[in-house]
Amino acid sequence: MPTKKTACKEIRKSKLRHFKNTSTRSEVKTMARSFEHLVTAKKFDEAKKALANLVSKIDRAASKGVMKKNAASRKISRLMKKLSKLSKA
Repeated sequence: MPTKKTACKEIRKSKLRHFKNTSTRSEVKTMARSFEHLVTAKKFDEAKKALANLVSKIDRAASKGVMKKNAASRKISRLMKKLSKLSKA
């Protein structure tokens, strides 16, 4: 147990950050999964809208430090590639 008041506050802050980060990561994964389902069902228009929301969420997560910048970029690139394959098919 911390003895200083600031140390207690840091623990509270770190718990809150952990909760926010895990929920954001989970939300990104859920959105990615739903995008994958739309791609396999060949619903191009819905997939395009879902991807726009997903890219926004991933970019925000990267800017907040939840994901690393390059990892976010790589994930977005792979998702875009899947959408472009769907449009060509």
